[in-house]
Amino acid sequence: MNKDHAVGFGIGLLSGVIIGGVIALLFAPQSGKETRKMIKDKATGTMDAIKGKVAEANEMVDTVKDKTTRAVHELKS
Repeated sequence: MNKDHAVGFGIGLLSGVIIGGVIALLFAPQSGKETRKMIKDKATGTMDAIKGKVAEANEMVDTVKDKTTRAVHELKS
C-alpha cells in the first residue's frame, strides 16, 4: 500500500467513525435536550484537549527556539 492509499484509507476511516458516532447519537434513546447537552459537553471537552495539545506544542517550539538561539550565539562567540 503506497502513501496516498494509506492517507485515503485513514481519512475514510476517520470519516466513517465520525459519521457513525453522529448517527448513534441521533438514534440514542434519550431526549433531544439530553442529546444536545451531551454533544455540547463532548465538543467542549474535545476543544479543551486540543487547546492543551496546542499549548504543549507551543511550549516545545519555544524551547527549541531558545536552544537554537543559544547554540547559534555560542557558535558566533
